[in-house]
Amino acid sequence: MGKHTRKRLRKDKSTHERAIPLGAAVLSDDDVDKDDEERRLESLLFGKPSMARRERMTTCEERASESDNDVEENEEELEGLLDSDLFFVDDGAASKFQHAKDDVLDVSSPASEEKPHASDNGDDDSSNGAQSEASNDADTPEAAEEALPTSLTLLTSRPPNHRPKSRKAPAWTDPDDASLEVLLASSARLRKLRDAPEEDAINGREYERRLRRQFVKMNPTPEWATPAARRKRRRTGDGDDGDVAGLDMDTLVTSSGGILGHRRRTRLDPGVLAIERLRDANQAAQAEGEVNAIQFHPSPQVSMLLIASSDRRIRLFNIDGHTNPRLQTLHIPALPVTNAQFHPSGSSILLTGHRPFYYTYDLQSGATTRSPRGLWGTTFTNGNDNADLSMETCAFNTGGDVLAVAGRRGYVHLVDWRTGGGQAIGSVKANTGVRALWWVPNGRELMTLGEDAEAYLWDIGTRRCVHRWKDDGGFGSRVLVGDRSGNYVAIGSKSGIVNVYDSETSTASWRKNDRPKPLKAIGNLTTSISVARFNQDSQLLAIASKAQKDQLRLIHMPSLTAFSNWPTSSTPLGHVTSVDFSSGSEYVAIGNTRGRVLLYHLKDYDAHGG
Repeated sequence: MGKHTRKRLRKDKSTHERAIPLGAAVLSDDDVDKDDEERRLESLLFGKPSMARRERMTTCEERASESDNDVEENEEELEGLLDSDLFFVDDGAASKFQHAKDDVLDVSSPASEEKPHASDNGDDDSSNGAQSEASNDADTPEAAEEALPTSLTLLTSRPPNHRPKSRKAPAWTDPDDASLEVLLASSARLRKLRDAPEEDAINGREYERRLRRQFVKMNPTPEWATPAARRKRRRTGDGDDGDVAGLDMDTLVTSSGGILGHRRRTRLDPGVLAIERLRDANQAAQAEGEVNAIQFHPSPQVSMLLIASSDRRIRLFNIDGHTNPRLQTLHIPALPVTNAQFHPSGSSILLTGHRPFYYTYDLQSGATTRSPRGLWGTTFTNGNDNADLSMETCAFNTGGDVLAVAGRRGYVHLVDWRTGGGQAIGSVKANTGVRALWWVPNGRELMTLGEDAEAYLWDIGTRRCVHRWKDDGGFGSRVLVGDRSGNYVAIGSKSGIVNVYDSETSTASWRKNDRPKPLKAIGNLTTSISVARFNQDSQLLAIASKAQKDQLRLIHMPSLTAFSNWPTSSTPLGHVTSVDFSSGSEYVAIGNTRGRVLLYHLKDYDAHGG
């Protein structure tokens, strides 16, 4: 096996080779074989000065002839100097750099070059005079600039706080790009890159710049990447928002609120709604009968949807907008569930129907509990009308402490939910049967709607009616709903008219015993209103009718107008039975009589809480 090419024996230096003094020109044999392009690349990578081949050969020949004449003089000149006078360590300090600069000036000054000649002539006075003359000349900036080597001259020309640019130069560039010519008008795909209609030919550099500009235009920086880019600019020292970012970070780490809980306020514009259909919410387990009730979990951190259907099953789904997997299915054979709702705390589910009892399902333990017997006594259970033996119409107050249940002959029973026993603690009575209930957000007042389209406002603490008034133009009013903030109250009737009231104005007018006037009577539907629901920020109102197919409208509350672009004639709504918005209003679920729950995404609301 032959010897490895890298394992070569070192040859002894020839006796005629001598050490090259400091400052003498070094001639490299391999530099002769290098072309101009290779020297230019070495200059970019290693910082070596580059020159053309002819100039380099001429300069090397001149410096070689001068070096041969000065070798003996330089040896005698540097023979008596210490290493500390020849070399120094540059640590960046100004004083040390100046001291090293003076040392180099002493070595390369004109006096040092004339010193051997002066000593040969034996004229010490002239030597001292020349040395002092040279030192005076070296004190001037021009002389110091000429005496410094090239590398030190480059260092002293930079400002003291100079920082290199963070963006590095490209390691390789194609020189043919500048001579490349691209015709934009000849290709349909390249016409979008033109800045003017008459523009046609551009060079390669401009073509690359416009391609990058078009890419950024089609693929803008996403919102989630913007904070990261700002943090990067702060780390590199660019940008002026460091103090603001530090203040935001201090506020974040000192607060006790959740990061995902802060949601940006969204302002909807009337006329056109940005909406997108997603996979059905219950596609993983479709109901076998009519959907009676749907409700999203009240917590923004829990993406859960409750669906109760006429097959006496309650299904829970995890709404992610993609697969919507089923979480659990409950079967209640003894109770045909017509109303299912989460407790305001989100810890349990209340299941009611056309029976004088209810079921509760605990989400943590998974236990199902039936209400105790004798809950209502003789007031609620006596009678031959089976329709009165029902808990279908019920509602929790905002704190979840009291459950209001509509009974027969205008009674509304109040159940204490804090004790856990579900015992009735009192009741209020209207003149006619109660069709709908709504708790005022303060939790101390209850509003009811009777069969004669008369609304009552009750003070629960005193069990007295504060005021009652007739729905304006109401005929057979059957739906009463209010928004979460207590700004609006909507009442729907059999004629399809939905009257929207300002709750603050109505409250003031109630105290004066005046009949409140609605803000607007919405007449987009012509059949009996069966569903009405506000979204979380009170900007949307969904109204629907089960009597006819595809009878649903979304109302823009600030302008009290319906959106014109949705729903369309091709929207598969069917006979709508229930509607609900998610806690962040990014989803709207619609149940129908075919057992399907359609799911739509409202694009104006950020699904990730941004």
